[in-house]
Amino acid sequence: MSTSVGELAPASRSSNWRTPAVIILCGCAIGMLGFGPRSALGFFVQPMSHEFSWGRDVFGLAIAFQNLLWGLGQPIAGAVADRFGLFRVMCVGALLYAGGLLLMRYSSTPLSLNIGAGVMVGFGLAGCSFNLVLSAFTKLLPAEKRGLALGAGTAAGSFGQFLFAPIGVALIDSFGWQQALSVFGFLMLLIIPLSLALSTPPAAATANATPADEQTITRALAEAFGHRSYVLLVLGFFTCGFQLAFITVHLPAFLVDRGISTQTGGWVIAAIGLFNIIGSLSVGYLQNSLPKRYILSAIYFTRALATLAFISFPITPFSAIAFGAVSGLTWLSTVPPTSALVALMFGTRWLATLYGFAFVSHQVGGFLGVWLGGIVFERFGSYTPIWWLSILFGVLSALINLPIVEKPVVRAVAQPV
Repeated sequence: MSTSVGELAPASRSSNWRTPAVIILCGCAIGMLGFGPRSALGFFVQPMSHEFSWGRDVFGLAIAFQNLLWGLGQPIAGAVADRFGLFRVMCVGALLYAGGLLLMRYSSTPLSLNIGAGVMVGFGLAGCSFNLVLSAFTKLLPAEKRGLALGAGTAAGSFGQFLFAPIGVALIDSFGWQQALSVFGFLMLLIIPLSLALSTPPAAATANATPADEQTITRALAEAFGHRSYVLLVLGFFTCGFQLAFITVHLPAFLVDRGISTQTGGWVIAAIGLFNIIGSLSVGYLQNSLPKRYILSAIYFTRALATLAFISFPITPFSAIAFGAVSGLTWLSTVPPTSALVALMFGTRWLATLYGFAFVSHQVGGFLGVWLGGIVFERFGSYTPIWWLSILFGVLSALINLPIVEKPVVRAVAQPV
């Protein structure tokens, strides 16, 4: 009997309504809600900057903090969820996320913006984003359903981006940026009832635990960071965060600078989300039959080529949407193979924690992508150096992932205390 079946059994006995279909549906809804608003925050850069006479570096720093704290909070949230169950972590995360968006709505100084959009939303995302959803899928679902479920959970985040980008633009145009943030904040509270379906049992309640399942968190971390393939995976994930965060926050303003309308920018971000539904589902399916390291390498190299083509030709609405479509195919497609590789190497016992530490690397990259984007633009009036840095990182990550060994770590049969 696999670990996931053992972990599902306690929930099944007490909650017959939590079928695999319900778990996947509610998890996808959480992924959509969690990823949607933060992917639309780039559309608030110009109205807030104009109203308060801020440079783009001010807003960029707040979102950079958000990315960094999301990453730093993820392994903590993962460890708590691994040890005590998922539901409480999701509730706290949703409340912080909603509160951060509402505080952002009333922000009139860089400090309040940093606290709301940066600290509160960042830690909120750590507690209720699709990362924990994917961990719950791996723990609660049978092995044969995991691949497509991981792809579906990631695709749901992309659908949130597709949905919230044009909605955000429409709300800002019709009611103003303050009201748009209020709507986003209250929507985050829906995560709380949805997370009941993903509730995982505390570690002590796990039935038929194997010696590997009884591994302590300190041993799990020592094992992971002493494993060459895990380190390579973590290093490659840095690029993903750098590229995604830079594009999410700065692409709308970059397009406006080149005469492209805000509405078109909204559809570019939406196209990224729409096409990543295709990309994530495809990768979720393909990773069952193709080496995951090759999939990751192809994703990073494709991103580098797409960025090179985008900045090498005149920027038009067509080229912008085409860039969004190609980028979307690879946008969050790194997540299913990355989380699957962590589970393959180390099992599911500390999956949320170990994937959380990999996500720290992702979000450090995101912090630098957003922050450097704002700094470089304010100093040089152009994003060109960041575009080229993104291309370089894409090529390097494509190479870094190739030596990864896809097999479980070798453990002793018993681990003496």
